[in-house]
Amino acid sequence: MNGADAATQVHDLIGVGFGPSNLALATVVHERNQGAATRVDAVFLEAKPQFGWHPGMLLPDSTMQISFAKDLATLRNPRSEFTFFNYLHERGRIVDFVNLQTFFPSRQEFSDYLNWAAERVDVEVRYSTRVVRIDCVGELVEVTCHGPDGVTTVRAKNVVVAPGLVPKLPEGVTPSARVFHNHQLLDHLGQVPSRPHGRFAVVGAGQSAGEVIRYLHTQYPEAEVHSVISRFGFSPSDDSPYANRVFDPDTVDRWYDAPEPVREQMMSYHRGTNYSAVDGELIADLFRREYEEKVAGHRRQYVHNATRIEAVTELADGVRLELFDVMDRRRRSLTVDAVVYATGFRSFDVTQLVDVVAGQQASGKPPVERDYRLRLPEGQACGVYLNGGVEDTHGLSSSLLSVVAVRAAEILDSIVLRAQVPAH
Repeated sequence: MNGADAATQVHDLIGVGFGPSNLALATVVHERNQGAATRVDAVFLEAKPQFGWHPGMLLPDSTMQISFAKDLATLRNPRSEFTFFNYLHERGRIVDFVNLQTFFPSRQEFSDYLNWAAERVDVEVRYSTRVVRIDCVGELVEVTCHGPDGVTTVRAKNVVVAPGLVPKLPEGVTPSARVFHNHQLLDHLGQVPSRPHGRFAVVGAGQSAGEVIRYLHTQYPEAEVHSVISRFGFSPSDDSPYANRVFDPDTVDRWYDAPEPVREQMMSYHRGTNYSAVDGELIADLFRREYEEKVAGHRRQYVHNATRIEAVTELADGVRLELFDVMDRRRRSLTVDAVVYATGFRSFDVTQLVDVVAGQQASGKPPVERDYRLRLPEGQACGVYLNGGVEDTHGLSSSLLSVVAVRAAEILDSIVLRAQVPAH
């Protein structure tokens, strides 16, 4: 296709971002198009140069926190070629995996599964292409992006935005070679000046913080690892079966239909299933390490609980933290070689890409229909969908892998159905 044809081509949908959520959507498009008389014309735009799923946190011994069955396809179509079991079969490991007797593969293996799916799915993906603006022009969407060919515009009837989560640092913290978010851990460790042998600080009380502490403690056998948490101790994640129903696909309907105060109440009740919570076995491992060091009389692992960081000062040869114990009201300084902030993520603000002015929710976020379509101003008939980042309206599963398979099918069903209904 020449440049003129590309400029006038109108796709059925444009996917913004090509992480697990839009990869799941791509698998639905792939399967729907097989043998279909009318194909869904989809193109996906991804800022990264290649597919990757949190490569900076693919730590040894880190496992998935959700079942492998919550993959790209199983919950919508167990017979799909994109299931984790089919991946195992093609890799020649299905019997060995069954013999492991676990629902939770390593994060490295699940990353390989996602890469395998991204390579085999039959859709167009344009990597190194960053979307900077989305405009609704009547029934069409115009997506402006920066890519290998400079500034270009891609047009479609619908756009599905799945930019993933944005790393969150505390206010006033400036990232650097010595101060960084945990999702960049493996990328940054080799860049820390003088290759740290002395001390690390890890800030945060969730699963990622626990995994980083364990990794640094193991990988640097001479280094001290200081954990700084605002609570008294690490709290175990609630992965009990009844609580886990909050992540079921059917729960999305109940969550969406519930009054906003009830949603907030449910969120408060069940935050421990996902936020600031650590796997119980990992907590036990960290505590055992600390205890054994006390027995041996050689401490390397420390937990500064009920403590906040009041100042971060980068020095020529390290980083100085000013710590404040909120219980005994004491202050102390701690100088480390690097600070890793395992302080979570926030949802991408879609209003940075598209203007949404109709009926803001009390939370200030744009209103979203049950089928994940943004409610746009009157006169804008194009379809703008959010494939994730809708926790307020659709529940705790929004930012996780739990419902990506089912949600992708619902979004594509909505797009296909709307195409069959004449515009008024």
